[in-house]
Amino acid sequence: MNSALPHLAEPLIIGPVTIRNRIVSSGHDTVMAVDGSVGDQLLAYHQARADGGVGLIVVQVAGVHESAKYTSAVLMADDDTCIPGFTQLAEEVHARGASIFQQLFHDGRELMESEDGTLPVALAPSAVPNERFHVMPRAMPIEIVREMVECYGAAADRMRRAGFDGVEIVASHGYLPAQFLNPRTNLRDDEYGGSPENRLRFLREVLAIARQAAGPDLAVGMRISIGEESPDGLTPQEAIDACAALNADGLVDYISIVAGTSATLAGSDHIVPPMTTAVGYLSPLSARVKHAVTVPVILSGRINSPQDAEQVIARGDADATVMTRALICDPEMPAKAFAGDLDGIRACIGCNQACIGHFHAGYPISCIQHPETGRERTYGIRMPAAQPRDVVVIGGGPGGLKAAAVAAERGHRVTLIEASRRLGGQVLLAQEIPGRAEFGGAITNLEREASRAGVKFLMSTRADRALIEELAPDAVVVATGAVPRIPELELIDDPTVLTSWQVLQGAEVPTGRTVVADWRCDWIGLGVAIDLAQRGRKVTLGVSGYHPGQRIQQYVRDAMIGQAVRLGVQIIPLVRPFGADSQTVYFQHVLTNEPIEIQASSLVLSQGHLPVDHLLADLADGPWDMRAIGDCLAPRTVEEAVLEGLVEATAL
Repeated sequence: MNSALPHLAEPLIIGPVTIRNRIVSSGHDTVMAVDGSVGDQLLAYHQARADGGVGLIVVQVAGVHESAKYTSAVLMADDDTCIPGFTQLAEEVHARGASIFQQLFHDGRELMESEDGTLPVALAPSAVPNERFHVMPRAMPIEIVREMVECYGAAADRMRRAGFDGVEIVASHGYLPAQFLNPRTNLRDDEYGGSPENRLRFLREVLAIARQAAGPDLAVGMRISIGEESPDGLTPQEAIDACAALNADGLVDYISIVAGTSATLAGSDHIVPPMTTAVGYLSPLSARVKHAVTVPVILSGRINSPQDAEQVIARGDADATVMTRALICDPEMPAKAFAGDLDGIRACIGCNQACIGHFHAGYPISCIQHPETGRERTYGIRMPAAQPRDVVVIGGGPGGLKAAAVAAERGHRVTLIEASRRLGGQVLLAQEIPGRAEFGGAITNLEREASRAGVKFLMSTRADRALIEELAPDAVVVATGAVPRIPELELIDDPTVLTSWQVLQGAEVPTGRTVVADWRCDWIGLGVAIDLAQRGRKVTLGVSGYHPGQRIQQYVRDAMIGQAVRLGVQIIPLVRPFGADSQTVYFQHVLTNEPIEIQASSLVLSQGHLPVDHLLADLADGPWDMRAIGDCLAPRTVEEAVLEGLVEATAL
């Protein structure tokens, strides 16, 4: 046991349940349910985290009523057919020493999608619309309110029969119970609206019936936003007052706190805060809740290292810490931490790309650094190579590092060749974007994994056919990346035209207005615009899509667009660059081809990339097994490069 983490390692009593340590995997949708039920993929996902030493797993939301299907992939607990799947999940988690709670859920007006594309009827306390999803709900008749309370009780009973350790009522993020609490979304004039006491009635009745149905051996808790961070959202004091009242009633064994709401763009960014958000930023709110209640408080909010979690608990700000993304990135994080191997932990960088980003796109969640997550059944166990081979990996970016690490872990003798003095590839540029320094942690993690596995590095070495023949490997993995794409433009009078790479590498940018032309609508063009604006430049960002950041995860995009707006960046959507002269940049509208002129002293191109693929042809007829990964196949993102590194190294 690591003496540096005494508070985090200590067991925690939550009602009738004792969890083995203070690390919690909170409820988060995995998009791994099968027809609303627990399937093999979800089992394997939670098995990995229980094996890795987590104290408590809180399973993703399960709908208590047919109308709670806020996405087509949601888990459901609205009839007894769910019990066998939940039973198997509980048994697997218990066999690995962890405790398991189930979130019980109704979204109210927060509908994201439907099963067939038609708009279902959303239910809410009152007909108050949702800003983010543009949903106008139906005000619930009182008989439906009472029916819904009963549904929570029935779902809690099913969890008891399935062998769970507890249930958690989701009153966070502007979902149905929070809609009843909030005087701006609850306009009722019956017993469930009006006074604070009446607005609390629904949640009080839900907790009471859940406690009755769960019985004496299950913990009953609540998750709630201590402030929804929206103009019409629940305020911190309103939420704390509700926590204090429910605690005084003896209805909760613990309270799990978050911030934000699903109802607005800015509020929803707190659901999974991006890397621009400070670590542990909700600790002051958690401390306020701790002073208002007598039960354990669990804190969320960008706590991605055991050291940070230890400090939170040592200060008394919370009794346990949610470390969900840290566990997505490294399921073995708790075991490593408590064994004293803090340097061996693969740290989450808060990029949101493959975790919540996959969820929003409707795919099972994963991690750009650890694509084994969500693919545990295929890649969860590193199988030793049947016959160790000599393997050369060309390129020390994230894909090459992953391929080298996995191949070496399997027992191959691996040499990685990198042309420059530093490993990292394009990540070395990505970390220069304002607010994205943490992204560089991906290379720190991957380099450490490769070094620990015994990979030999040849730095400042350019690979060619002669060198590969000299090394005489059995297999070659080509991961040579990409370079900036520069489109054909009409240029007159020698204008200043730079690439985003050159700007991030420190190239001099003339004074006056700079135009950034962004083709891909990802974080690069938007990030360079922010960088230039912070340097004091007047910036116009022209994007080929509907808005900047169109291809990146919403919460990351929101944070970056908000920053750009505050810095005065002018944004022009639906344009492509056409040309430039010494005083003007010329765009075309992508829908009408009409010209758009902008007075500017320089043009910065963020127009995607071209593959560096010459070695694919040069090495194609060699006596080695050759494979290609990442941008040299087709320029994409870190996620694809690392995944392909895993796939190809596993196949060697």
